[in-house]
Amino acid sequence: MNPPKISVFEYDKLRIGDNPFFTKPVHQALEHLYFSSELKYFNLIPCGVQFREFVGVIQVNGVQIEILPKLDRYDSEKSKWRDILIGMLHEVGLFRVSAPSFSSLTLRSNSILELYFELFIAEVEYLVRTGLIKQYRRQSQNQTSLKGSLDFPRHLTKNLVHQERFFTNSSIYDQDHLWHQILSQTIDLIRLLSQNSHIHSRIGALKLSFPDISPQKISERSFDSLVYNRKTESYRTAMEIARLLLCNYHPDLKSGRNNVLALMFDMNILWESFIYHSLRKQFIREGSGWVVIAQRSTAFWSSRACRTSLRPDILIETGKGCKFILDTKWKHPVDNKPSSTDLQQLFAYSRFFDTNNTALVYPGTHKGFLRGDYAPFRKCDDKVSCSVINLEVEPQISEWQATISKRITDWIKSV
Repeated sequence: MNPPKISVFEYDKLRIGDNPFFTKPVHQALEHLYFSSELKYFNLIPCGVQFREFVGVIQVNGVQIEILPKLDRYDSEKSKWRDILIGMLHEVGLFRVSAPSFSSLTLRSNSILELYFELFIAEVEYLVRTGLIKQYRRQSQNQTSLKGSLDFPRHLTKNLVHQERFFTNSSIYDQDHLWHQILSQTIDLIRLLSQNSHIHSRIGALKLSFPDISPQKISERSFDSLVYNRKTESYRTAMEIARLLLCNYHPDLKSGRNNVLALMFDMNILWESFIYHSLRKQFIREGSGWVVIAQRSTAFWSSRACRTSLRPDILIETGKGCKFILDTKWKHPVDNKPSSTDLQQLFAYSRFFDTNNTALVYPGTHKGFLRGDYAPFRKCDDKVSCSVINLEVEPQISEWQATISKRITDWIKSV
């Protein structure tokens, strides 16, 4: 059985009564998430919420709320935008998997959350088939044989009467370690959250082949302590998905009924990352030799107490000192006219990065690019230009990436 699902678009409003699944308990759980989370995925309105620039899925009370990207208010085809969102997440690495069974998964799933569940299960099944790793761990216990080193103070405390026992510290080489503790807790979380019978059957089969693991409290620090090497590299994708699920799960400790899982992505950051990966992929494929750099910073202002920096979204170096700066914006400019704030930002980039080749990159329906000049404020100033590039959204991700590369390449060659 699939869970009840509500599909909305970014910046949409959702009030009690708008949808039969959006009930008062669901609204109260979202209110609790709003006040308990540092990231505000939505704003509170009377008897409801208004979503912001974040897209993804929130599951609460067994109800999935899917927030999809959208540019044109007249284009409300949810399956199209769901496919576009999943394709963008896949290209930037948020659906990166290594299991061979990934090819059997359907990337056009009706649920982004269920897709993540299936990806994680596929990864763990792959790890079980290829053999789970063992590691050394320290164990302190009371036993009837002297194995390891004797913990003399605790031995005297616990075995003063039972002289046939020894309290020892020893090293054990087995599969009960942090890597598998994280996997085990993620498996239990998926079984708790998912209402899909197919996923439950796969979880049941997986638990039978998974070793008994001691419970451990998992936090962000647990993931930070993981060290990848030749033996553990195959665990990377499963760990990334586990981190996404465990660290975004907000259990309701008071009643235990309004547990919330929020997998949300800032659409502005996703758009920037998608452009970067698309250009890098296409430039390497074409052998152009151009270098694409994301988020390179330079000093902007400093004092004795603090300092700030400028950090353009994408910097392209084409050789011989030629630099091109792109600043991505996931929005429709009003009347196809860039805002003053965006233009001022690009002007600062051009001055501090010593380049006259800057552009604002918007998603849109208009093809090509528009080039404009800043008004000089001193007679001796060189002419400073800024372009506006519109990239129409295409449903086929591979074709869209090719279009993005061609449009940016044409702009670079024209300036």
